[in-house]
Amino acid sequence: MDEIALEARGVDFSYALMGTGYNGLVLEGIDLQLRRGELVGLIGPNGSGKTTLLKVLSGLLFPRWGSVRLDGVDLRRFSRRQIARRIAVVPQELTTPFAFTAWEMVMLGRTPHVRPLRGISPHDRAVVQEKMALTGTLELASRPFIELSGGEQQRVIIAMALAQEAEILLLDEPTVHLDISHQVEILELIKRLNRQQGLTVLAIIHDLNLAALYFDRLWLLNSGRIAANGKPNEVLCEERIRQVFQAKVQVRVHPTHPVPHIIILPLS
Repeated sequence: MDEIALEARGVDFSYALMGTGYNGLVLEGIDLQLRRGELVGLIGPNGSGKTTLLKVLSGLLFPRWGSVRLDGVDLRRFSRRQIARRIAVVPQELTTPFAFTAWEMVMLGRTPHVRPLRGISPHDRAVVQEKMALTGTLELASRPFIELSGGEQQRVIIAMALAQEAEILLLDEPTVHLDISHQVEILELIKRLNRQQGLTVLAIIHDLNLAALYFDRLWLLNSGRIAANGKPNEVLCEERIRQVFQAKVQVRVHPTHPVPHIIILPLS
C-alpha cells in the first residue's frame, strides 16, 4: 500500500485562451499521491477542477508547471498507447454515433493491445469475455449499447476500461444520472474490483455520503487547490463542508458504519 502508483508534484494547469490574455489557473500547487491498491474518492463543489485534475492525471492534459509521475516516471515520457495500457479512464458520459453492441464497446478497450494489421486475437476475445463476466454485462453482449439503461451502460463502460488490463482506474462521476439503487450497484462493483482484483481506483464522486461509505480516502478539491486529504472522518467535518460547499449541514456518525453521515439543513 506504500508504493506510489500515480503522483502529482506541484501541478499548475490553465486553459489559456489564445489572443485574450486570459491565463487563470484551474489547478494550482497540486501535490498528491495515489498509492497502489488504494480506493480514493475525489470530491469538491462544481467548478473546482475535479475533471481537469483527472484529465491531467491520465495524461489527456499536461500541466503548465510541475509533473505527473507514473511509477516515478514523468507521464510525458510515455506514448498514448503506453499510458492506455497502464491507466484506464471511465468518462462521465460516453456516446457513440454507431450502433455498437455492448460486446463491441468492450472490445474497444483492447485497442492499446491490438497489433497493427494483426486484428483481434483469441486472447483479446477471452479478455473481453472475462471483463464482461466480472461486471455482470456478459448477458448484454449482443444488445445495442444505446438501448441499455443508464446503469447497464455504466457497467459496460467499466468493462471496456477493464479490458485495457490497466493497473489504475480513473472514473469521472461514475454514478451521474443514476438512481439510488444503480449508484450503489456501481459503487459496490468498483469496491469489489479494488478489493478482489487489487485495482488502484480514483473516482470523482458528488454525493458526500456515498463518498464516506465507499472510499477509504478522500481528496477534497476547492477552487483548484487541495483543501483536505485523508480518511472520510478527517475530511468531512461540519465547518469544512460549510466553508467549501456553502451549505448548512450537520455531521453525524452513520448508523451502521463508523463513517460520517452528512445531514443537509434548509437555509431558512
